[in-house]
Amino acid sequence: MSKVSLRGIIDMHVHSNPDIRHRAYDDFELMEAAIKVGARAIVIKTHQGTTVDRAYLCNQHNKLTHNGDNDFTMYGSVTLNRQIGGINPAAVESGLKLGAKVIWLPTQSARNHKLKMNQSTDDCIDVIRDSKIVPELRDIFELIKDYNAVLATAHISPEECFKVVEAARDAGVKKIVVTHPEWWLVGMDITDQVRIVKDYGVILEHCFAQPLGGGKYKSNLPVNLEAIKECGYKNVMVSTDGGQVENPNWEIAMEQYMQYLVDNGVPDSEVTHMTHTIQSELLEIT
Repeated sequence: MSKVSLRGIIDMHVHSNPDIRHRAYDDFELMEAAIKVGARAIVIKTHQGTTVDRAYLCNQHNKLTHNGDNDFTMYGSVTLNRQIGGINPAAVESGLKLGAKVIWLPTQSARNHKLKMNQSTDDCIDVIRDSKIVPELRDIFELIKDYNAVLATAHISPEECFKVVEAARDAGVKKIVVTHPEWWLVGMDITDQVRIVKDYGVILEHCFAQPLGGGKYKSNLPVNLEAIKECGYKNVMVSTDGGQVENPNWEIAMEQYMQYLVDNGVPDSEVTHMTHTIQSELLEIT
C-alpha cells in the first residue's frame, strides 16, 4: 500500500484555540503544523461566531515569520449561533466583506442540536418556521451568492436540510456543503445522502470521528467509506472536524483518514479529489 502525503491538503473544518472548549492547537500552532506537512489551506471554525480576524492574523504571522517560503493560507468562517445574533444578515455581510469563505448555519444553537442533546429549545435558533425557511435566510442566501461563498448546513436536521438546500439553490447559491451527515446528532442516513446529492448536487462533508459524549469518540471511517461508494467520490469532501484533545492532532487524523481510504481500495486520484480538488474549487484556490 502506498503511503499518503499531506502536501497540498486542504481541510475546511478545524477547531483551534482560543475557544470556550480547550483545543489541541491554538491558531498559530495549527498554522505551523499545516506548514510543516505542506498543507495548502485550512478553514478554522468556532461555535462562538467568527474566525475571520484570527485567519487574517495567522496569514500575517506566516508572512513575518516564514518570509514567503510556503503557500499555506488560513481562511475564516462565520457560524450563525446565538452569540452572533443567529440568522443575522449583518453578521454575514461583515464577515464576507472581511474575507469569510464559509457561512455555517447554527451548530450548538440549532433546534435539532438542542433536541438531540436534551437541552431546552427556549433560546434555539430556527432555520425553518411554519414549514418555510425563516425570512432572514433569504437575505443571507443572497449575500452568499454575491460573494460566491460556501453555505454549510452545520447541525440542522435532515428534514430541515432538504428544505434549506432547496431554498438556497432556488436563490442561486452555488456552493453547498452538508456538514458531517454521518454524525448521530445530524443523523442523515445513506439513502438521504444519495438523494440530496442526486437532487441538488451538494457536497457531503465526511469527518474523521464523532463525539459520543463524556469525552468519547467513535471513528467515522467505515461509514465514510460506505458513503464514498454509495454517493460517489466527486460529491464527498474529506474533513477532520479536528482539534479535540481526545483525538489525534489535526495532521495525524488527516493522515490516518487518507491512509484508511487508500488501504481500503480507494484510488489515489479519488482521494486527491476529495482532499484537494473539491476544496480548491470551493475556496477558489488556484
